[in-house]
Amino acid sequence: MIAVLVGAGVFVWPQVRGYAVTGVSYGARVACSCRFVGGRPIGDCRKDFEPGMQLITLSEDPSARSVTARFPLIARQTATYREGWGCVLEPWND
Repeated sequence: MIAVLVGAGVFVWPQVRGYAVTGVSYGARVACSCRFVGGRPIGDCRKDFEPGMQLITLSEDPSARSVTARFPLIARQTATYREGWGCVLEPWND
């Protein structure tokens, strides 16, 4: 039974990781725009998320003008506001 669960986990891991990376990237970019372009409080920015994004957490760094989104134990992404560009995601390291 354990071997079956481990095998299933190995099989679905790339999809789970891909969805998590996509979700945190979207979350960081949307929340950064909400906060530093729209001027809204970070807590209000969750309203802009799509359904199913409840596990994604947000934190902001006001001095760097950035927002980081995290999916527990799987993915993290940061978007930083740049004058003239808006909010830009950090390059992926995968």
